[in-house]
Amino acid sequence: MTKPILTLICAVALTPMLPQPGNAEEAMALTYEAFEQSVPHIDLAVCPEPLQAPGRFCRLTTHADALNVFVFSEDGDQPLIAMRSWSGELLVGLMD
Repeated sequence: MTKPILTLICAVALTPMLPQPGNAEEAMALTYEAFEQSVPHIDLAVCPEPLQAPGRFCRLTTHADALNVFVFSEDGDQPLIAMRSWSGELLVGLMD
């Protein structure tokens, strides 16, 4: 069997197991509880200015030379509501 045909067979076989777009019952929001247990992060006292708003809090991660800020709602299960990344180069001046 050639590689493209094998890839197609695998894709077709796995499709029923994957959540389908638009199916809200199968979609799973990232809650802060799941994030906190699985992602190394730093708690931020305040969100960066472009992400600030009432009723939210932010956490910082680093990955692939980027600073990543995850924004969670304070309501309910505290779902992820936004995320933004900045270049790690922003830290260069702080290290001098």
